[in-house]
Amino acid sequence: MLRKVLVANRGAVAARVIRTLKRMGIRSVAVYSEADRDLPYVSAADESYCLGDSPPRLSYLNQPGVMDVLARSNADAVHPGYGFLAESADFAHAVEAHGACFIGPSPHWIEAMGHKTRARDLLASHGMPMPQASRVWDVPWQSLCPEARRDITDVGFPLLVKPADGGGGIGMQIARSVEELPAAWDRSRSIAARSFATAQVFAERLVEQPRHIEFQVLADRYGQIRILHERDCSVQRRYQKVIEEAPAPNIDRGDLDRMAGRIAEILGGIGYDVIGTVEMLYDPVRRAFHFLELNTRLQVEHAVTEEITGVDIVAAQVQLAAGESIATVLPNELRRTGHAIEARIYAEDPKRFFPSSGDLATYQLPAGDGIRVETGYRQGNTVSTYYDPMLAKVIAHGHDRQQAIGRLVAALCRTQIIGVKTNLPLLLEVLRAPAFIAGCASTQLVSQLRD
Repeated sequence: MLRKVLVANRGAVAARVIRTLKRMGIRSVAVYSEADRDLPYVSAADESYCLGDSPPRLSYLNQPGVMDVLARSNADAVHPGYGFLAESADFAHAVEAHGACFIGPSPHWIEAMGHKTRARDLLASHGMPMPQASRVWDVPWQSLCPEARRDITDVGFPLLVKPADGGGGIGMQIARSVEELPAAWDRSRSIAARSFATAQVFAERLVEQPRHIEFQVLADRYGQIRILHERDCSVQRRYQKVIEEAPAPNIDRGDLDRMAGRIAEILGGIGYDVIGTVEMLYDPVRRAFHFLELNTRLQVEHAVTEEITGVDIVAAQVQLAAGESIATVLPNELRRTGHAIEARIYAEDPKRFFPSSGDLATYQLPAGDGIRVETGYRQGNTVSTYYDPMLAKVIAHGHDRQQAIGRLVAALCRTQIIGVKTNLPLLLEVLRAPAFIAGCASTQLVSQLRD
């Protein structure tokens, strides 16, 4: 078992990982920026080190600075959390070259899945269902040759133009006709160049009113794969998840189980390891799944899976990265118990989604039966403009979906936050929307509520 783990992240995920490390009897090392000096996770760790000034490039993205802390703390492993360096193959290689354990997939898989189109090609060759898509092109629309334009338009409208690198919906543009395509193509390229240092983009057929379904993967270093069921992450704003739940409602259980089995067979066949999440679009009309991406890290929404399975996914990730087998980490049979729903509370304008910063003059989060809260803040802390504006995740578990919704609505109504704007009104609006209550919300629900 590992002796000391450096948690190379901040806020809620750092606090979450540190809590599990303490339970496992493993010492923890926190890193922080000047802006985060007073956040609770810093004092919760056994040791803490300042990385530098507040901007991410000078702190949490400063790979040499993080590696220096790894050496100074004499930690024997690094947990990257999510975001920042979590999906950097270079960072994972550096940790392993230092002689420490990177608590995530092997760097090979981080690199292989980091380029979305190469990942699609690899997994498609092993039978993963894919949406119809063009090849990747790296030039403005006006410079595309006739062959390239045919390759793109032959996919069929409506089209979704997407950066080849990156994720999180950044840079995706919709084109519903040939006339809209040049502007969508060039906008996507421009955003991709700014965000991912490459302007490579491609087009895929847009699925109207899709569901966003993802499958949680755990795997050991010996070829054994387990799927911890699925999550429905369809409620999104600007392609960013807002509410997630498990299990997915109103999708045939047989379809879900068959897809989970197929994913296990594919990833087992290529030797994928430790942790990952296969994200897919589900077409409810055709009852078809289409691959989106494989995230090589812990997901923000992992808690809903933990609530219905009883599995501590962070602990499993640590054990699997350290070389334990699936047989010793997970029970032989993974049972689902009840239903869980998570709402992400963001410091942002609830209508325009612009981030909000300020001091948390009042910060009272809910408690009660079936309620779990993950946060990186406490009352009096400052919410800065440097990082993701998520304040907390509130997770409700119930014996069925109706009870989970009721508990989550009641919990959010008890939440009091003064000092920044929050998306609490939007969360409550979604949870009370007929489409959500019926269990058939698509990725367009939030935009439909705003129209």
